[in-house]
Amino acid sequence: EHLRDFVKKYCRQLDGIIALTNDQKTDIIRLYDISPDKIAAIGGGYDETIFNRTPKTLNNVVHILYAGKFNRSKGVPWLLRSLADIKDHDWHLHMAGSGRGPEFEECMVLAKKLGEKVTIHGYVTQNQLSALMKKAHIQVLPSFFEGLPLVLFEGLASGCRIITTNLSGFTEIFGAVKRETVDLIQLPPLKTIDQPYSKDEAWLEKELCRKINQMICRVKEHPDYNDKQAEKIALDHTWQQVFNRVFSVYQAAI
Repeated sequence: EHLRDFVKKYCRQLDGIIALTNDQKTDIIRLYDISPDKIAAIGGGYDETIFNRTPKTLNNVVHILYAGKFNRSKGVPWLLRSLADIKDHDWHLHMAGSGRGPEFEECMVLAKKLGEKVTIHGYVTQNQLSALMKKAHIQVLPSFFEGLPLVLFEGLASGCRIITTNLSGFTEIFGAVKRETVDLIQLPPLKTIDQPYSKDEAWLEKELCRKINQMICRVKEHPDYNDKQAEKIALDHTWQQVFNRVFSVYQAAI
């Protein structure tokens, strides 16, 4: 708090500011008292030469992908518990990422209970992640806090259906996409910025289970989706497009 006035003074002298989303732009205006004309929301970008779409096929098993840290703030324990209740479909969960400490151990214990239905890939390269996304039918990110996760754009560009929590900026970006392609989970009020109240945990697990069940049924009906809006969002967040938006902000400021 003792740095606030010092920081505001010099931030107000910036020629231009780039925000991830319009929600974040609103926060910057409020916190720094900076003119909206100086702030542009441009999002983040992925490497389209690595993450791109190939036709999805279905051979009985629906492949589900989680990519991120293995901890509670990302919703991983709730994901693993919700999958334990899905018994009417053949599915396989791929987990790409890493972690450490008690929360990581908790995730590993829960994953082990699911036996051969889970593959822990650990840390993966971008090319390895791309291969997993091309194989996966559904990508799940049940996080309680994010900025703007590039992994969702990478998954969308790779043809994954998406299930994620309705965090700040997500409705702005994904709201026009069909629910058959991107399904958002409305979070209850949180105890902290990335922690739910214990009384809501059971509801969260049931809701996530319900959403995954519905999405599995959609995959079984049509392994590959046709959603022009989803494709447009993916194209809008390539490295090239984001660079163009960044460069335009730079040009306007000089």
